[in-house]
Amino acid sequence: MVKGVNSAAEQAEQLKQDGNLYFKKNRLGAAIDAYTEAITLCPNVPVYWTNRALCHRKRNEWARVEEDCQRAVQLDPKSVKGHYMLGLALLQREKYAEGIKALERALDLGRGAHPHSYMVEEIWQELASAKYNEWQRDSTKRTLELQKLEKSCEIGLKGKHLHNINQNEDGTNEVTDSTSEQLAALKLVFSKAAEADIPTDVPDYLCCKITLDIFRDPVVTPSGLTYERAVILDHLEKVGKFDPITRETLHPSQLVPNLAIKEAVAAFLEKHGWAYNMD
Repeated sequence: MVKGVNSAAEQAEQLKQDGNLYFKKNRLGAAIDAYTEAITLCPNVPVYWTNRALCHRKRNEWARVEEDCQRAVQLDPKSVKGHYMLGLALLQREKYAEGIKALERALDLGRGAHPHSYMVEEIWQELASAKYNEWQRDSTKRTLELQKLEKSCEIGLKGKHLHNINQNEDGTNEVTDSTSEQLAALKLVFSKAAEADIPTDVPDYLCCKITLDIFRDPVVTPSGLTYERAVILDHLEKVGKFDPITRETLHPSQLVPNLAIKEAVAAFLEKHGWAYNMD
């Protein structure tokens, strides 16, 4: 019995290797068939599901990507690739809130396992794009609603103005002046209401001192300076084990997550979605 189980696992692993080879040669149909056979033999191995999902992704078969990745994350809740491709599939299928949630999960898992990997950067870019697009949709909707409401209020004030003139012909100038003041105040109110959706500058304390970009994963040094994790790790690896500003000796083990700044960035981005635009 044990021998049979081992044989099935070995066959499934060989099929995975075959699938990987087909994938490299862009023979996606053959790769899908190989991964499917591996899944049939060993359905509880999450990497077989994510590998097949990757093939479906290259074919833009997003419903199948979603199905395979849902199964993968059920088998392995910590699968970075599973959550990542699930997020992409959900976004493509216009399930925006679910897609963003899956990408956020992938990013958290990726940062925990491989904070300096290319995939973390790729996930962040996709998440930032999704969040920016979400802000654009919401901002457009808010702008149209505000314009509609402002127009209704303006019509109402002008209608009241005509009514007052008809009722008080001797005080026409006073009525007109009062209406003009009200219209000016109305314009100011709606202008203030629209300010949150107008891009400005991100506060300096929320930006990395090296890249000048808004923080994604801030870490603080013993000297109290905060940097983007991936950027400072890259500096320590390629330039030297020292703080780029203070020049004091610095090792990766001394970096500590700056949770206060991370929360401040999250709060700022929640209110100012335009800041997700990295261009």
